Amino acid sequence: QVQLVESGGGLVPPGGSLRLSCVAPRLIFSTYTMLEMGWYRQAPGKQRELVATVTSSGSANYADSVTGRFTISRNNSRKTVYLHMNSLKPEDTAVYYCHSRNTASDENSWGQGTQVTVSS
Repeated sequence: QVQLVESGGGLVPPGGSLRLSCVAPRLIFSTYTMLEMGWYRQAPGKQRELVATVTSSGSANYADSVTGRFTISRNNSRKTVYLHMNSLKPEDTAVYYCHSRNTASDENSWGQGTQVTVSS
């Protein structure tokens, strides 16, 4: 299991922005580059859903609900993945989880989650 540490959640009004970060502090660089990184979210009473993923080379994939508003990026040298969230809506309120998948071993790991609340 990979240790993933998230930060950046909080309370923001509708239309606002937040940036989430997720670092893998114990990994060496070469191992981190083998990971596909992603963000998932889970709202109260709902199933966890994919938000966005990014490969080591930077190829990104987004859920339809966030396309055009959210941007996922990564800095391999810092072993960090980011989720830039703009034009936030109340329906974006959820616990956001960082996820990694080792493309060699298919091992999956999760962070502890960070709360994002969009409310006036």
